[in-house]
Parts: sequence; C-alpha cells; structure tokens
Amino acid sequence: HPQYARRKSCWVLTVPSAFTKPTGEAHWELLLRARAVECQAYVIAAAQAGRHNEKRESYGHAIIVDPWGSVVARLDDPDATGIAVAEIDLDRLAAVRAKMPIQAHRAKGQAAFLKA
Repeated sequence: HPQYARRKSCWVLTVPSAFTKPTGEAHWELLLRARAVECQAYVIAAAQAGRHNEKRESYGHAIIVDPWGSVVARLDDPDATGIAVAEIDLDRLAAVRAKMPIQAHRAKGQAAFLKA
C-alpha cells in the first residue's frame, strides 16, 4: 500500500499483476510511474502476458521504474516471458528524495491538519 511504503521509506516496491489488455494499454505504465514518484521508490512490476483462454488476455509489459518516474528497464517483447534487469541506484534514490522532500512536506501538512 502506498501509505505504508511512504511511512517506512521503502527503497523498492514490487507489483505483480495480470492487467487485461484494454486496462493495461490505458493505465499500466502510467500507474507504475505515478506510484514510483509518489513513494519515491523503485517499482519493479512483473506482469502476466498473453492469452489465457478465449476470453482472457493479459497485457504484459513488465517494467522497472526509478523514483523520478523514468522507466529504466523493460522486456524487449512485452508479451514474452522473461526478466527485466536494472541497477537499483541508492545514490539516485537519495538525490530524488533530497530534491523533492515530500516526506517532510507530508509531515508538515499532517501536523498542521491535526492542530486545526
């Protein structure tokens, strides 16, 4: 859960999925990149791909996103079974968190809200 990840200052979030083709095309990468930015963490997203039966097809597109929201790895064939690999750069993570200190902003906002 994003709130738990932010509270614990997680470095990496893993997201397994089986998005359908229509919802995956519309939302998959967008949601993963947004989650990486809002949690300031790497997101490693495994994804089922291909046709399961006549009625069900999963979107696939396994990717890894850095804390700035940039895709740093993806499978060459989004419908293939495989492994995407990327370096988890903790210096990059620290730089993003220093440049955009959202944890401190959230704490300030929460304190102000609780005073009211």
